[in-house]
Amino acid sequence: MEATIVFAAESPPLAVLAAAKITGVSLLIDGGLPSGSSPILRFTSGLKLQGTNVLLRYVARKAAFPNIYGEDLVQSAQIDELLDYAPIFLSGSEFEDACRHVDEYLSLRTFLVGNNLTIADITIWSNLAGTGQRWESLRKSKKYKNLVRWFNSIASEYAGLLNDLTSTYVGKRGLGKPISSKSKEGEQNNQSSKPKDVPLVNGESNVKEKSAGVIELDLPGAKMGEVCLRFAPEPSGYLHIGHSKAALLNKYFAEKYHGKLILRFDDTNPSKESTEFVDNLLKDIETLGIKYDVVTYTSDYFRQLMEMAETLIRNGKAYIDDTPREQMQKERMDGIESNCRKNSVEQNLELWKEMISGSQRGLQCCLRGKLDMQAPNKSLRDPVYYRCNPLPHHRIGSKYNLYPTYDFACPFVDAIEGVTHALRSSEYHDRNEQYYRVLEDMGLRKVEIYEFSRLNMVYTLLSKRKLLSFVQEGKVDGWDDPRFPTVQGIIRRGLKIEALKEFIVQQGASKNQNLMEWDKLWTINKKIIDPICPRHTAVIEERRVLLVLTDGPEVPFVRIIPRHKKHDAAGTKATTYAKKIWIDHADAASISAGEEITLMDWGNAIVKDVEKDLDGNVTQLFGCLHLEGSVKTTKLKLTWLSDSDELVPLSLVELDHLITKKKLEEDDDFKDFINPCTKRETAALGDSNMRNLKRGEILQLERKGYFRCDVPYLRPSKPIVLISIPDGRRQTPLK
Repeated sequence: MEATIVFAAESPPLAVLAAAKITGVSLLIDGGLPSGSSPILRFTSGLKLQGTNVLLRYVARKAAFPNIYGEDLVQSAQIDELLDYAPIFLSGSEFEDACRHVDEYLSLRTFLVGNNLTIADITIWSNLAGTGQRWESLRKSKKYKNLVRWFNSIASEYAGLLNDLTSTYVGKRGLGKPISSKSKEGEQNNQSSKPKDVPLVNGESNVKEKSAGVIELDLPGAKMGEVCLRFAPEPSGYLHIGHSKAALLNKYFAEKYHGKLILRFDDTNPSKESTEFVDNLLKDIETLGIKYDVVTYTSDYFRQLMEMAETLIRNGKAYIDDTPREQMQKERMDGIESNCRKNSVEQNLELWKEMISGSQRGLQCCLRGKLDMQAPNKSLRDPVYYRCNPLPHHRIGSKYNLYPTYDFACPFVDAIEGVTHALRSSEYHDRNEQYYRVLEDMGLRKVEIYEFSRLNMVYTLLSKRKLLSFVQEGKVDGWDDPRFPTVQGIIRRGLKIEALKEFIVQQGASKNQNLMEWDKLWTINKKIIDPICPRHTAVIEERRVLLVLTDGPEVPFVRIIPRHKKHDAAGTKATTYAKKIWIDHADAASISAGEEITLMDWGNAIVKDVEKDLDGNVTQLFGCLHLEGSVKTTKLKLTWLSDSDELVPLSLVELDHLITKKKLEEDDDFKDFINPCTKRETAALGDSNMRNLKRGEILQLERKGYFRCDVPYLRPSKPIVLISIPDGRRQTPLK
């Protein structure tokens, strides 16, 4: 039955509308009820339902969305409790108390109920968003970090859907009548943060700025529920940060338009491709949180592609060419037609059979499209459609001896699979005309091309061929090396996926070629990890200095203190206090005799004596505690570790860019700019609590920076390996 949601224009049921959007439940909208009325769901049969929570439960039960109303009866009951509680956020006087309560509740949770998004999350998210500026002010403050983390996670995951709703129904003062396009325009004109350059797609603006500073993108000619997109990586390497932009933009539009997303492996070159790459691409796409509807392979269509190639030969729109490759390239550049262009259909079909059989004669040939050798756009100068390759294919073995090129296979498979919009980076702009011409010659429907700028990063190679050479020559540990721009590499370096998503969304779909700084990405990452990652202490092993506290505890004692003073969910750690403590040599060298210092998490101490060797290096310090002293009066606040057998060995790994030039030009040989020193390991000692670190856990070593645990504690003779995470500022070597 078709259903219409009817509500008072002054009080739209944002939670119901959001739930329907996210779960794909189709509702018609009518804002014609009198002021103060409860929302109603009217069916064409004459039946009706009334009340926000009733409508929410209906949407949840109708939706084909996993566990949206809980996994069992207990979770459903918990969701009902939260639905009854949710209106408190709109009550005004109790808003902050409600925020505080849910913030505490979320301290150890990702979602409100269970391990999945439920109708409870959508409802409380909507009620917070529905307060407008009141919530936005709190969101920007340092209050309620768990609540903000949870809110931002949902906002990021369903940005395309939720931004539409909030921009339509939520103003600065909260929920209200739908905001007209005219008033939106006026509001935007008054915003000082409006972008100076609005990117264009196909000559029309495709970017809208939202009040919350989020960039909203549109697909030209897209219809709700009818959009079909594809993300089509070649399985010749691991997914890297450049691919991530394409993948996340496809995800964004599929969600925004309730469309279909195809994951297609463009496996047309057996020389480069492997099952290992397919498996890891699937892993990386899952890591990015991309949900696709179906997985396909270009190789699924090899038979149809060959049939199409033969049809084009018979129709005089393609021909076999045995011109040597270098000569062919020169003739294309000069606009000179190949001698083979005039071959008869019969000659071409005979040579086509030779190519299919993989004979010696066939291996000398390729199939070219007969387009326009005098075209100013050189991509139209008879591009190659098929080449012979006797190597076995990773999926289908040695069934074929020839394979289609990307230029031939891509438009064909796009059209056959029902793709409505093909997202391509603007580096392919000159080949768009070729794409449309190939579709025309094939007699297939037109697919809309949507361009976006390729994501380029400073000091970074994104060519899979060049990255492969680093792997094969042993210059890195593998495709997941933390110096690599692959998804697995940057995650191993310590990047959170939420930071990558935010970074890419900020770029939008501009066609302008940009060279992006890594610092911006790492700054976003720091904002995500700093409020929640635990704090630990380490001392550099080399030349560490012993500070003897003459009035320190004769018998060491232990205190349990928070791992993060502002985030209880980080847990606690045991800190040992002793008469003898270790400090870094660099800290010891900066202390003068008689100086009062602060020992972090203990209190003040006065250094009475500084011992040095013949070269003037500090070898030992003597002092006494001055716990009543004020930390405000000391210049040095130092980290320290008690002299104990419980300390654990650490290897602190600092990394640098793989190449030394910020941007490589086309004629540059990347091997001339390989950085000879990209990895620096420093031995250190860490507090005993670090025995419990798990691989992948992110922490802060106080006064040394952020790190990701790459190798956890195994035994005393093997150090814990911690990889340094950039924080967006200039890194100084560990001392």
